[in-house]
Amino acid sequence: MNPNITITHKTGGEALAVAGGNYRIIIDGSQTGGAYAVIEMVVPPGGGPPPHSHPEIQEMFYVLEGELTFKTEAGNQLVRKDGFVNIPMGGAIHCFKNTSDAYARLLCTVVPAGLEDLFREIGTPVAPGTFLPIPELDENRRAFFKAIDIKYKQKTYPMDYLD
Repeated sequence: MNPNITITHKTGGEALAVAGGNYRIIIDGSQTGGAYAVIEMVVPPGGGPPPHSHPEIQEMFYVLEGELTFKTEAGNQLVRKDGFVNIPMGGAIHCFKNTSDAYARLLCTVVPAGLEDLFREIGTPVAPGTFLPIPELDENRRAFFKAIDIKYKQKTYPMDYLD
């Protein structure tokens, strides 16, 4: 057996409450030499991250279940099951929101790895399928997010930035 092969089963990985959703790190940069990471995201109705950009990371999303509205500077696009979204390196501003009445599940791949570490810092460890309310955005939380943006070389915009 090749010692470099990684198998993660349905209940494996690390589950985190992030942005109102449940994110499961399936494989992280420590397992891929920093080349990539894969995160399963379960997003409840109304959930999704604020608009953001990360110039040094390519982010790809494959919708496994449900539908989400992906927002970019080029406009909004409804992406349903089996749809794919590629956010290339370069810093395109993007976000998504579950605008349906059902949970959505997507697979997110980031190249190179690193975004999973951001999720670890902003998220809360939880059991798979557990959803926590989004913490209140007070001054301490704003300062925390500003430091996270600097640390991970990204920029976060107001929720209505792409409306």
